Amino acid sequence: MGFVCVGTMKITCFKAYDIRGKLGEELSTETVYRIGRAYARWLQPKTVVVGGDIRTSSPALKSALSSGLRDEGVDVLDIGLCGTEEIYFATAHLGTCGGIMVTASHNPIDYNGMKLVREGARPISADTGLVEIRQLAEEAEFPPTDLAQRGSYRRISCSDAYIEHLLGYIDPAKLRPLKIVVNAGNGAAGPVLDALESHLPFELIKVNHEPDGRFPNGIPNPLLPESRHHTSDIIKATGADLGLAWDGDFDRCFLFDEAGEFIEGYYIVGLLAEAFLRKHPGEKIIHDPRLIWNTQAICEELGGQAIQSKCGHAFIKQAMREQNAVYGGEMSAHHYFRDFFYCDSGMIPWLLIAELICSTGQTLSEMIKARMAEYPCSGELNRSIDDAPALMASLKGRYADGAESVEQVDGLSIAHTDWRFNLRSSNTEPVVRLNVESKNIELMEQKTRELLLLMGSD
Repeated sequence: MGFVCVGTMKITCFKAYDIRGKLGEELSTETVYRIGRAYARWLQPKTVVVGGDIRTSSPALKSALSSGLRDEGVDVLDIGLCGTEEIYFATAHLGTCGGIMVTASHNPIDYNGMKLVREGARPISADTGLVEIRQLAEEAEFPPTDLAQRGSYRRISCSDAYIEHLLGYIDPAKLRPLKIVVNAGNGAAGPVLDALESHLPFELIKVNHEPDGRFPNGIPNPLLPESRHHTSDIIKATGADLGLAWDGDFDRCFLFDEAGEFIEGYYIVGLLAEAFLRKHPGEKIIHDPRLIWNTQAICEELGGQAIQSKCGHAFIKQAMREQNAVYGGEMSAHHYFRDFFYCDSGMIPWLLIAELICSTGQTLSEMIKARMAEYPCSGELNRSIDDAPALMASLKGRYADGAESVEQVDGLSIAHTDWRFNLRSSNTEPVVRLNVESKNIELMEQKTRELLLLMGSD
């Protein structure tokens, strides 16, 4: 209540997969109220789950969102402070018509946004509703609120059911005591780790643990090298077996080995594929096109089927549903699970890898050392480019001759016998992303330098 939408409004915070914008410029309580009403008019839901991350702006935005939904006659179930995957879980577990998470994940502190799903936690992206919702929100042709038909509001908790679901991915009999550094980044992961702790034989060494929307230790984004020392330094100081770090809404989980070394997400995809194929022989594994050889080799060795999909959660989830794949992984640290409603989780990956460490008796570095040597990669290199299509055309002209394959399913992928690269434009930022892999590290480093020079950077 209390929001009056007057006239049309240009709304610029809609992205390919979600809604994100700078507070006061692209995103306000009125904008979010409009989006709430537009979402309700487009989906026609009866009940919607809402939740929010720890950002100081999230409570007010969530309140405006709830008002917009309720003014359209939608009943709102608020699960409070949570991670994005808790919205996915609650939406599917409770059988509601949809769910909305208020979060800006790893964006700067003066940003916020929303992630929208429909029944069954199915994603709503630009191809499946965001464009229509944006148009409805901009036009704001909403009827006057009928107080007699206004939706209800209720605070609820799905925490116990969610924790029980997470624990269902591992066998407690295989676990042994481990010392694990957990860095919640002052985001929403801390309460979930506290709830899991009593069920596990692990000693959790907690870093930046308390949720704090001021982010006193910096915005949690472990993909940034400068953010990793918070975790790696504590691993080295405590002799921990493993280190973990999350972004603000903990939809991405990042791993560090027992020496404090950051592990590229590419190799974690392969490790999780192996974990699932050992439990479920013959299953299908979805992977993104950026780095592929290690994942494909593991699937071939274990009798699984590796299937490539475009990057992005909407594409991965769609491919998983179509193929009935047990697991899907992106090198960007998004991991998707069939039994988690085909959604991504930042909690399930580390539980599975901790179980692997316990059951194999190997350290994390031992499990991936041979893979890293056999399939070395550059890691993702981001560069600002004025004309990405022209660059891709130029690289295609230079490297296509003699290639084993040339694909343009998602950006440009060119594979030669002993090396390959993928170059694609980001869907979320004005940059191109380069990934190079090879059969030996010297060639990988040589080709990476060569490509960067052709891109106009070093």
